[in-house]
Amino acid sequence: MINVLYIHGFNSSPQSHKAVITQEYIALNFPHVKFHCPQIASTPKKAIKQLESFFESAPTEQWCLIGSSLGGYFSTYLSEAFGIKAVLVNPAIKPYELLEDYVGEQVNPYTNESYMVEKSYLEDLISIEQQKIQKNNYLVMVQTGDEVLDYKLAVEKFQQSSLIVQEGGDHSFTDFENMLPKIAEFLQLAE
Repeated sequence: MINVLYIHGFNSSPQSHKAVITQEYIALNFPHVKFHCPQIASTPKKAIKQLESFFESAPTEQWCLIGSSLGGYFSTYLSEAFGIKAVLVNPAIKPYELLEDYVGEQVNPYTNESYMVEKSYLEDLISIEQQKIQKNNYLVMVQTGDEVLDYKLAVEKFQQSSLIVQEGGDHSFTDFENMLPKIAEFLQLAE
């Protein structure tokens, strides 16, 4: 059994556009692949524990990851921990710096969950940062028009990996659906 674990970004959900169209694409083209996209816990420690439980529940099955933004940061940690392939879409590279401006109460616009981003949240992100990466395990897709993250940080960190740099676009990754065949090929979803 091949399992795809899709990890959404900060203040996002399984109802995000990319998550929904990825699930639909996999169901239509790869019915033998099991797609997982949980609502990620709102603190890094709980999120990682939650995500690791997927691998621990089926350790003999084949797993791969798709992570968007903060989900890309989590995916990098999990890819290194479990030695599996990951597709990173406009991934956060230093989210603990970006999220300093978000310390305080947050409300997830998809779920209406209210929660606190505290200094410990940022420290937990730092604690799972991966300095060394297995270059062959990643397909990294960035768009230069990303208004949230500096795409150059991802290009620099993953320069030895498979990289797709598209001009323009935005943080949502414009025309993401056109990338799904390439994602499926990289993750070797075909039987």
